[in-house]
Amino acid sequence: MNNNNPKSNEILTYGILGIPIAFLGFPLYIYLPTFYVEYVNLSVGAVGVILLIARLLDMILDPFIGNFTDKHNKFNIILVSSFFILFGLYFLIKPIYFNSLWLFFFSFITYISYSFVMIPYLTLNSQISNNSVNNTKLAFSREVFIVLGVLISLLFPYIFLVADDSKKSLELLLYTCMIIFPIFSIIFYFKLKHFENTKNNISKVSNNEFLKSINFFFESFPQHKKLFLAFLINNLANALPATLFLFFVKFVLELEEKTGLFLIIYFLSAILTFPLWIKLSIKISKKTTWILSMITACVAFFFVPFLQQNDFLYFVIICIITGMSLGADMALPSSIQADVAQESKKINNDISGILFGFWAMITKFSLALAVAISFIALEFTSFDTQNINENSIIVIIVLYSIVPIFLKLISIIFLSKYKLT
Repeated sequence: MNNNNPKSNEILTYGILGIPIAFLGFPLYIYLPTFYVEYVNLSVGAVGVILLIARLLDMILDPFIGNFTDKHNKFNIILVSSFFILFGLYFLIKPIYFNSLWLFFFSFITYISYSFVMIPYLTLNSQISNNSVNNTKLAFSREVFIVLGVLISLLFPYIFLVADDSKKSLELLLYTCMIIFPIFSIIFYFKLKHFENTKNNISKVSNNEFLKSINFFFESFPQHKKLFLAFLINNLANALPATLFLFFVKFVLELEEKTGLFLIIYFLSAILTFPLWIKLSIKISKKTTWILSMITACVAFFFVPFLQQNDFLYFVIICIITGMSLGADMALPSSIQADVAQESKKINNDISGILFGFWAMITKFSLALAVAISFIALEFTSFDTQNINENSIIVIIVLYSIVPIFLKLISIIFLSKYKLT
């Protein structure tokens, strides 16, 4: 681990890689399935199954990617993988063969390359920093730029007047990534690579022993099981409304034309409140601040079932409050995880990459579970986008707001029992 405090410009440089990374999350999730249905002429079911299988395989491999990360130079991995992302993304958006196998192969390459960037990127949080406060600053820097990247990626299709065309939106996303990803990756590499001390930071854990190391870690630090459970349940609580957001705005509020504005307000609120959460976490602890942010979100969600059609102003207020909570929800858990990763060195092996691999797997599992729960529940209500029924409306409201409240309360219980070290 580096013994010097990262400078302000180094904290900024660390975070800025989050902008191109953000382009591969939310926008790809929105436009890619529609593109392969409308322009490649695959069935909705086929696209859904293929992308789910690719995601699940990627998710399962995360801890192994983490183990690989612990054994090699993380900056080299990020730099090389960023070009593999562009390779996969190019052929995913510019297919030569219009079939299911093409979609599966290049979506898997894109997802797995993304993991090879994201896991070492998260792991470096605990390597660049040498204390809890710097962990928080680095985590917030990363999440600020990720949210900023999401905002830019949401606005670009509207600025260039292609938001209604999934093909043109994806091409805009591709061309932007091909410009900014190499530039930001190279700046990141050359400005921060001095933090990679291979002698001190490469794990000695063998491929056959790394799962045993995880078990030993939990035996040595049993309180961290509560943190994992709190993280998993809270992620699910966040993933459910994220999955159903478009449905809620369209069918419950009937304000589909305001969707972009709601998202911009939501993410902008997260960005503007990041400094508040940083100061608060230093003053009252990260754990207490995280709990406070979850309580804030619960309060906002409590009023959602009472919203009526065209309740624009009330929903804007809810977007602002839940957006504020998002700021803490994104950065504080990863900052605590960086503290835990540093603590893992007490067992004489750096398994931080493996730990972040498991956390990445939990995040992806939560998203997949949210989609499964939401769509299976809606299927039982005979959900029809052309003729929405009252039962579907009720399920959307319950899963969008009521269930997340209960999940967050359970997460708060686990987190309150977790002893922050």
